[in-house]
Amino acid sequence: MRFKSKPFRKRWDRLRGKAPGWFLKGAKGVIHIGANNGAEWREYAEHGLNVLWVEPIPEVFAALEKNISGAKNQTAVKGLVSDISGKVVTLNISSNDGQSSSVLNLDKHAEIWPEVSYVDAIELVAETLPEIVARSGRSMDEFDILVMDTQGSELAILQGAGDLSPFRYIHTEAADFELYAGYPRLAQIDAFLSQAGFKEAHRWRFAQGPSGKCYDVTFRNHGK
Repeated sequence: MRFKSKPFRKRWDRLRGKAPGWFLKGAKGVIHIGANNGAEWREYAEHGLNVLWVEPIPEVFAALEKNISGAKNQTAVKGLVSDISGKVVTLNISSNDGQSSSVLNLDKHAEIWPEVSYVDAIELVAETLPEIVARSGRSMDEFDILVMDTQGSELAILQGAGDLSPFRYIHTEAADFELYAGYPRLAQIDAFLSQAGFKEAHRWRFAQGPSGKCYDVTFRNHGK
């Protein structure tokens, strides 16, 4: 659920904008929520990381499982992560292979990507981050990096995650305008993570429209 297919820029190239894999060095594992087809699995494998991928769309999840089938210590779980366990949510499926799919309605998204629309919707039961990790059979102790690319669910995921102190870095997409209706702005995410002991370490702008900018942002845990 990201902008990876043409004409979108490949998200992993943006993520590595500061230096190749800079916040992966020395890490032990990554939880990657909004996995899509797992395009980053080789990069993670090169760093020898434990990886838990989370992807909610059944057809996309099947492609993800196929892509990581030969990867050591990489697991995929199908599900949608949010702030409230058991909450029934509607996930809108986007026309760009699901990359812009969101639980929110499109708003000013069309200012930058007018070709994207919603073509389907599915109902899912949300889980919190600790719940989905437990269901995967993995342990939170295996991971110290959280990557989110969920098109507007990022703040809800953080709010439902509980203790964020095990993470050294949290990497997320964020915007400073109403990309989707009710989209949490970068300032809101920054304020929440600041209270949890994180500070912005790097920001890379990957898109801009009349109403604002879209970023990849990495936050660092000051206690680590």
